Amino acid sequence: MSDTQPPLRRKALVVRGGWDGHQPVEATDLFVPFLEANFGEVRVEDSTAVYADTDYLQGVDLIVQTVTMSTIEKEEFEGLQQAVISGTGFGGWHGGIADSFRNTSDYLHMVGGQFATHPGNDPKDRLGEQSDNYVPYTVNMTAAAATHPITEGLTDFDLTTEQYWVLHDDYNDVLATTTQKVRPWDPFHREVTSPAIWTRLWGEGRIFVTTLGHHVDILEIPTVRTIIERGLLWAAR
Repeated sequence: MSDTQPPLRRKALVVRGGWDGHQPVEATDLFVPFLEANFGEVRVEDSTAVYADTDYLQGVDLIVQTVTMSTIEKEEFEGLQQAVISGTGFGGWHGGIADSFRNTSDYLHMVGGQFATHPGNDPKDRLGEQSDNYVPYTVNMTAAAATHPITEGLTDFDLTTEQYWVLHDDYNDVLATTTQKVRPWDPFHREVTSPAIWTRLWGEGRIFVTTLGHHVDILEIPTVRTIIERGLLWAAR
């Protein structure tokens, strides 16, 4: 019998739901094979109710959340936050993490950034569809990005999709930003820069957020997918 111990089976939890416009099922399904290759156990839940199972969460190494808007019960948030404080990683993309549980201020405090808007195209050209908010913009890497494991080797790149204007604070460690330009139809009067990729330390836990990833087609872009995969691994316990 070998004296060596078998490797620990790391656990990942995927929590998805909320607004269907962000394709929570299709988007998370895209990353499940990656999670399965890197974690011994991957559990997928279509409700935040699992966050209230504190005994289970304490053994989870990474929570991947894609729940846009929606609400969260007090005991669910408390279970989630306590898990992160105790060392469980927490990560996600776009509205599934940066526009979740708008009525729960403590969640917004923990995550460090909240979607405010995504300024769209000229009103006269809008069709009443999601594409009204697809604009071309650049994701600009910060100086810190050059040596961070999530973004090392990556350079600025362009996208045409929703460009998030984020309310945030300076406790975030920002790896990339994006700058809202001022167009004739906008009510604001100068350019505004928001974080597009950031990390945040919360207790013993690590939090990873990117505002990229509106739809599966954006998540499939190699640079975006690389950022998310690296970010989830970085966040994991």
